[in-house]
Amino acid sequence: MTAWLPDETTLHHGNGPHPAGEDADIFAVLREQAGNQAAQVTAAGAAWLAGAAAYPRSTLAQWESHPSAPGVLPCGSAFDVVNVPTLFGRRMLEHLWADGPGSGPVATHRGRMLLFASPGTAQRLPSLLDWEEWGSGPGTRCAGDPQEPQDGGPRVPPLLCHGAGDAVTVPPLTCGPSASGPRWVVAPDTRNPWLPGPDVLLWACVRVARSVPSPAPRISIFPPTDQGAKVYDVSRRR
Repeated sequence: MTAWLPDETTLHHGNGPHPAGEDADIFAVLREQAGNQAAQVTAAGAAWLAGAAAYPRSTLAQWESHPSAPGVLPCGSAFDVVNVPTLFGRRMLEHLWADGPGSGPVATHRGRMLLFASPGTAQRLPSLLDWEEWGSGPGTRCAGDPQEPQDGGPRVPPLLCHGAGDAVTVPPLTCGPSASGPRWVVAPDTRNPWLPGPDVLLWACVRVARSVPSPAPRISIFPPTDQGAKVYDVSRRR
């Protein structure tokens, strides 16, 4: 994501005339809301989100009428979404922002984190994880955190990848501090936000999986010791 850039352009969609005052109220609110806040949608970010819909101007009009209501947008054209457990997703963000190129828009919804990614990521990321043997194989015991499978190697928790033909719930454009439901962690703030691809998200997944200590004991090739067995000193045997 880029730094905070207040949008001063008109939000016209298509080549037709744009009636004076249309969409003005909600976007005026977005421009006027204070602060350099990563979780605050800008007018340009709202325009980018609406561009994912089949009818962007209708979507903008609906948001103008209900700015505090979540929306539903299709994936596959403007963006894909990688849906991960919240704790794992927060660890991914730590690595992306501390050591990597940063992230695109990010939201939370129903105990999951939604990472907006470049189109095509939903198809390629699971294949890359399997190819690199980091996929969620049969040894993964739950979808909450990376667990130690039976073969002794760490795994990335099951990811839900939303691409072409899928739709996701997006947080409202305006959201109070005490509001429940979906929320922006990193809100869209430009008309053309940078979106990570499958290679960047693969790197982040692997970093997190490697950094989580294994709760399971290492598997030994030797049989377990019998605690009740007698021990003899064979060094003195003649």
